[in-house]
Order: sequence, then C-alpha cells, then structure tokens
Amino acid sequence: MKLTELQLEQIRNQIRRVKEFGNPFYVNRFKNVNPEDIKTQEDFENLVPFVTKQELRDAYPLGLATVPEEEIVRIHSSSGTTGAPVVIPYTKKDVDDWATMFARCYELAGITNKDRIQITPGYGLWTAGIGFQAGCEKLGAMAVPMGPGNTEKQLQMMQDLKSTVICATSSYALLLSEEVEKRNIKDKIYLKKGIIGSERWGEKMRNRIQNILGIELYDIYGLTECYGPGIGINCVGEEAINIFDDFVYIEILDPQTGKPVPEGEIGEITLTTLVKEGAPLFRFRTHDLAAFVKEPSKSGLKYPRITQILGRSDDMVKVKGNIIFPSTIEDVIKTVPGTSSEYRAVIEHVDGKDKMTVFVEVEGGTDRSEVALSIAYNFKQKYNLTPEVSVVGIGELPRSEKKTKRIDDRRFE
Repeated sequence: MKLTELQLEQIRNQIRRVKEFGNPFYVNRFKNVNPEDIKTQEDFENLVPFVTKQELRDAYPLGLATVPEEEIVRIHSSSGTTGAPVVIPYTKKDVDDWATMFARCYELAGITNKDRIQITPGYGLWTAGIGFQAGCEKLGAMAVPMGPGNTEKQLQMMQDLKSTVICATSSYALLLSEEVEKRNIKDKIYLKKGIIGSERWGEKMRNRIQNILGIELYDIYGLTECYGPGIGINCVGEEAINIFDDFVYIEILDPQTGKPVPEGEIGEITLTTLVKEGAPLFRFRTHDLAAFVKEPSKSGLKYPRITQILGRSDDMVKVKGNIIFPSTIEDVIKTVPGTSSEYRAVIEHVDGKDKMTVFVEVEGGTDRSEVALSIAYNFKQKYNLTPEVSVVGIGELPRSEKKTKRIDDRRFE
C-alpha cells in the first residue's frame, strides 16, 4: 500500500519527536535519518530501518518509552517465553486510541450497545482481555469480564446473563462450543457472534464452531507491540481484514529480502504506528503472513484489506527439504472426509532421519485406516513428504484455554 501525504507527515513527526526526546534506542536507530528527507514512499523504504522483536526485547524493561514517566499510565507485555519480555508503555492517548479502534471492530461486526459481550481472554500484562473490555465500554455494551478458564462458570454466566457475543482464542471457542454440544444446552445459549483472535485458525475449526453454536465469527487482528488486538477486523459478510490505517501503516514484505511483494502475494506483515506516543513502532516485522486483498470492500470501506492470517514465518519447519506450516497440514486434512479441525504434528529425528507424525481427530463411524491412508497419500502428492498418521476420536487430542501448539518439533531437544 502506498503512503499518503498525511501518513508521511505523521511518520516524520514521530521521528522528530523520538529524536528530540533523546531515548537512546530511537536516537541510535535514526542517527543518520533526517525526517525532512522522507518525502516519498521510496524515501521511507530506504531510510527508515526495520525493527525486530529481539531489538524490542533488548530494550527491557522501559527502554522503549518516548514520553516522561509521569505520562505513562499503563504498561503491557508480551509473554517472554523465548527470552526477556517486550514491555510497551502506554499514554492516556494511546489507551483511548486503542479503545476507539476496538469499538470500531465491534461496530464492523454489527455489535451494538445492546449486546452483552463475554470476554474470555486473559487480563493483566497481556493486552487481550483489557483491550476487549475497553472497546466494549467505549461502544457502550455490557462487558462480562470472565477472563480465561473455569469453563463451568463460563457456561453458567453465558446462560444466566444471556451473553450475545463471545470473545476468545479459536482454541477456547472450540472448547466452549464442544462443551455446549456435550451438555446439550444449545437452546439455553443466546450467542449471536464471536470475536476470535490471538492465533490463526483453519476453515474446519471455523466451520465446527459456527455449526455447533450457530453464530457469526469474526477475525480480529493485533499484537502486544502495536496496541494489542483491535487494529483490524473483517466486516459482515466478508473475510478480508480491514486494517485501520488512520492509526497504523501496514506493509507486506518478502521475509527474505525485506522488499514489498506484488499485490496479492503472501508476505510478512510489517507495521508502523502513526500516532502512538508511549512506544511508537517503525517498520516492525511481525512474522505474521498474509496478502493484500485487491478487491474493494462490498461495504464501501476504504481501509487497506488483508487476508486472514495464514501463519507465521517463525512457525515454519523444514522436514526432509520440505517447508511445513500449520496451514500446510490443514490444507491436506480439510480434503479428507470425516476429519475434525483438530490435529497435531510431532517431528522427531529417529535413526538418522527426520520423522513427522500427524495426529488427527475423526468423527464417529469414520473408517480410520482410510483416513490415515488418504492423509498420507495427499501429503505425498502435494508436498512430496509421507508422514505417519495416527487417527483418534473427537476430543482425544488436548484442548487449550489459550493458544494451541500445532507443530511440536522435538529434533533439537
């Protein structure tokens, strides 16, 4: 997408501001950059350096702050499971802007102040729960701030308070829907819509949740480093995700070269915040993979649009010379009748060779040996790789209240 004159000026203003503030992290990044030289798209791409998650980690704990401490009203943080966490400071304006974007997400999903929104993502340092709630309050709807887990209480409150919207990871939305089905309480549930985020999910999972609960599902996008969830969502009747380019500038780049991919091709989402005060981002490489959608929105919206998130560049594994993503496995499983949305892949190094085992659930009455043969055959035809296939019944693979790890690479343990 091309930068507008307004966006270029916003980026120049951000660079001026962070250099004047004197934060060493940004001063060092922009020591050779004069914001007045950024006049065109090409100038932006040539002069503004990328930032990686590791560089943000290296600024722990508050090395990203670009306002005086008395203007920081909140911090949020990534999990830090693979190193030091990334701590992001927020000003009052940042918090308000985030709530505005999140309320816009609800509105694009057709949610109003008459809805009751049950929020199951976690609160605390993680951005999810509090983001969903702030947007709900900005919209004027009733928040039911459950947080994660305690499925028994979730279902009770869902029934007693007649929640009309569920906010969740796709993994937890599936767990809840299966519990509704198992307990035969569908007629006691008032849900109409689900706002799903935090992890990519495939067509089979989407269809299973929709079919059990009978609700519309929406993909929300965002990440801790860039406000949190709520910087984009699809709208009624369309799959493409609208990215709110009055707050965030999005590029989709080749992960290897860092150059823009042709429109419509898959690449890595790279984000620049245009008005964020506490810790602005400049060309942050998210590792999320998507493509721009060329077709205009049927609803007349003018935001840039992307596909649903197709995976992450750091989710990629290489097995016997083949590049494998979770979406690779889903692409095979969805073609085999009787399979559910749930699968796991375990990769091991056995007797000097890589071995991949795919565990997949099937519905009752399905011929398991036929499913195993079909998956192995289709994998060989599409990706020149024959995995071992282990077929189990619905519900036998573990469910998650947060995110589900689809590929377990044990070769380097």
